[in-house]
Amino acid sequence: MTPGFWRGRRVFLTGHTGFKGSWLALWLSELGAEVTGFALPPATTPNLFSVAGVENTLDSVLGDLRDAGHLRVALARAQPEILFHLAAQALVAEGYADPVGTYATNVMGAVHLLEAARQPNVMEKLKVIVFVTSDKCYENVESCTAYAESAPLGGYDPYSSSKACAEILAASWRRSFFNAPEAPRIATARAGNVIGGGDWAAHRLVPDLLAALAAGETPCLRHPESVRPWQHVLEPLAGYLTLAEQCITHREWASAWNFGPDAADCVSVARLAELLCQLWPEPRRYAVQPSALPHEAGLLYLDASRARRHLGWRPRWRLEEALRETVAWHCAWRNGADMNAQCRQQIQRYSAS
Repeated sequence: MTPGFWRGRRVFLTGHTGFKGSWLALWLSELGAEVTGFALPPATTPNLFSVAGVENTLDSVLGDLRDAGHLRVALARAQPEILFHLAAQALVAEGYADPVGTYATNVMGAVHLLEAARQPNVMEKLKVIVFVTSDKCYENVESCTAYAESAPLGGYDPYSSSKACAEILAASWRRSFFNAPEAPRIATARAGNVIGGGDWAAHRLVPDLLAALAAGETPCLRHPESVRPWQHVLEPLAGYLTLAEQCITHREWASAWNFGPDAADCVSVARLAELLCQLWPEPRRYAVQPSALPHEAGLLYLDASRARRHLGWRPRWRLEEALRETVAWHCAWRNGADMNAQCRQQIQRYSAS
């Protein structure tokens, strides 16, 4: 990633009020980009968007991907060179509770975005679309084989399958409507499970653990044996930024990319919880409580060797360091620190590592 590349660059970011989107908005601000965000209001209280003052770093437009007209107007007004699409219904449990809404946002919302990007007054300025999906887009047979970008798409549950659909439609629009040499380049990005400060989503492991620890309670694990590719939120964001840069000069990189940790950091829920409990200021133990939630995958591994080989991207923080940074962020928030400054300091530490 080249910091000077982003100075003054016009960027359109969907999902800027979410966890990953807020971190990316802050990083783009740190790099000097001119960012327009488009998203629903924050979904939780508290939330990173408010806690870290993200609204003060960009032009924030509150809107819904399902509102094609509003999205079209906002994108045309922003006149971006680079578009990051992060807005989504991002929870497996919510996908079961509201499958229609999940598909409306993750599939038809993505169609609305790509169609808005086809407006002639947008196409003439837009160079790259980084379209973020999920590592859960694969047809997961729960083997110990890491999924490369060529693995079959699928998805057991509505959320996961909606992300596979989003990958398919992005590839279709790339071939059908963005295939001219001067057309914007569409790349999709599939990241592992992200952790970091400022995530308060329901039914997510690290937020649930931190909430229990902060309350002096014993954290409970639903699926201690499940294995995931854990990584700090800044890891895939660095990948998205690098991918956008590289697509400017390498049209052949307009394709699908995995961003995941080294194999050593693909660990069980129990191991992650053990590390987090050890890093908490007053070390604790966890308990196991059977889950009443619907099915979630037990095993998931990502092969991110292509991004390492061609983009020069690599994971910088091992899992223990990522958890240490997450705990430090959460403790700083509990102590009333300036969280905008805390986020920027973590971004600077990550960039220097």
